[in-house]
Amino acid sequence: MVRGARQPQQPRSRLAPRLTGTVEKPPRKRKSRTEFALKEIMSSGGAEDDIPQGERKTVTDFCYLLDKSKQLFNGLRDLPQYGQKQWQSYFGRTFDVYTKLWKFQQQHRQVLDNRYGLKRWQIGEIASKIGQLYYHYYLRTSETSYLNEAFSFYSAIRQRSYYSQVNKEDRPELVVKKLRYYARFIVVCLLLNKMDVVKDLVKELSDEIEDYTHRFNTEDQVEWNLVLQEVAAFIEADPVMVLNDDNTIVITSNRLAETGAPLLEQGMIVGQLSLADALIIGNCNNQVKFSELTVDMFRMLQALEREPMNLASQMNKPGMQESADKPTRRENPHKYLLYKPTFSQLYTFLAASFKELPANSVLLIYLSATGVFPTGRSDSEGPYDFGGVLTNSNRDVINGDAIHKRNQSHKEMHCLHPGDLYPFTRKPLFVIVDSSNSVAYKNFTNLFGQPLVCLLSPTAYPKALQDQSQRGSLFTLFLNNPLMAFLFVSGLSSMRRGLWEKCQEYLRKINRDIAQLLTHSRSIDQAFLQFFGDEFLRLLLTRFIFCSATMRMHKIFRETRNYPESYPQLPRDETVENPHLQKHILELASILDVRNVFFESTIDDY
Repeated sequence: MVRGARQPQQPRSRLAPRLTGTVEKPPRKRKSRTEFALKEIMSSGGAEDDIPQGERKTVTDFCYLLDKSKQLFNGLRDLPQYGQKQWQSYFGRTFDVYTKLWKFQQQHRQVLDNRYGLKRWQIGEIASKIGQLYYHYYLRTSETSYLNEAFSFYSAIRQRSYYSQVNKEDRPELVVKKLRYYARFIVVCLLLNKMDVVKDLVKELSDEIEDYTHRFNTEDQVEWNLVLQEVAAFIEADPVMVLNDDNTIVITSNRLAETGAPLLEQGMIVGQLSLADALIIGNCNNQVKFSELTVDMFRMLQALEREPMNLASQMNKPGMQESADKPTRRENPHKYLLYKPTFSQLYTFLAASFKELPANSVLLIYLSATGVFPTGRSDSEGPYDFGGVLTNSNRDVINGDAIHKRNQSHKEMHCLHPGDLYPFTRKPLFVIVDSSNSVAYKNFTNLFGQPLVCLLSPTAYPKALQDQSQRGSLFTLFLNNPLMAFLFVSGLSSMRRGLWEKCQEYLRKINRDIAQLLTHSRSIDQAFLQFFGDEFLRLLLTRFIFCSATMRMHKIFRETRNYPESYPQLPRDETVENPHLQKHILELASILDVRNVFFESTIDDY
């Protein structure tokens, strides 16, 4: 039984909901369905006077709820994409109406079937809209539990075959509704790591697209085929497969589990800051993406979330509110997911996050973007002289002139320079840059004395390493799934589940030891320790050090540009080149029988 929609509680988050080739245009304004209710009743059999008053009222009430729900749902497009509270009350009203509509059609199904001519695809549309509401609540709140709710409604549509009769009607717009439902369902399943369901859905969607394009002479065939290609590439992005004994693929999750982050030792002196907001920005050319979510964005998204829980176990009973002096702890930091934003869009979302950042909280900025390098030579070395990362240039045309025609002595305007982030260093800021020009952000100056850390990717990878950039960055893979990244650089493409779990356990030990190295260091910059109290940031820092130590010991990573860097710099002898950590990495390599690809210790002059 599909549950009625329950209104979630906390606001926030943004993932661009548009699916490539499946954008729904706002419907034209038309007369209310209620105006045609009696006409439809009469057409279903008998004169109007023969219809009992109660049944006529049932149809009229249903039409009113249906109209109201559509009106509110369409109004969601006009809500601001950022901000904490502006959208919450409107979402609540929309949920209330859809809850009433769903229950109403359940209670009066026979009358609606006989008198209104309610079709199964119309029930499916209601369920699909509720699924979309839950999905958008996840986007705005970052609470993964709402994904489970969206999944339950989308699953019910499929299990009950609500759209099964659509193909028998000569109405292409109804088939498109079905295709859009499949695309949205696939997104939710990807975010929940339900890859077996994704593969089934992709096959079904492929069959539906083939039937759709065969029956109707449509112009969107290419776009729908592109959707199929994108999702197929997305689910094949991981470079290593974990296999069961029967050679079926093991689905691994990279969200934060209870045992994920290394625990703090009693007496460890670390900061009490917590990660509250994150901007995840993707603007890499040619990287695999689906639903305006690149592989790098997807991986970082999961690195900043906890494993989903059952929503019912977290929520109050309907109508009950917790007392004001017991605020609900938000399990995940709020996130904005921005795919190829312009500079103005990026700055708008950044300013909104900065403005609403609570006290003792951290703002994280993750940049996965093409590098922009300075043109010409500059006599100064300021925060705008080293380039940065690319922002969307709206087809590279500014005031009618192409970008490359501008004076080369000017700075690149479609670029996020390190100096652009200076105003936001007035509050604790944690920056991750995965780019071919990440080192531009090494030239930061901490103007305001607030905690500030930048983790910077290598600017180039060895040519001997198979190019995987289209399937996601190696640096981000280390931050998301360090064992998979370690296997990849070791030349392994598959592994048995038992060995995988053994290595994961050993990696947890490595993370615990890295945490001790950081907190026991006498020369480390205090900014690292101020961020170390937060579980998400602690895990990112330990994975960063593991990544850097692995690359420094690997025989094909020979150039300085092959190594990650940071601002402030880490004390190398106490962290990334610590002999104790190097011993651990060699032991992990021995477990995998790949010790030969690593040096026995780092060599300063290679």
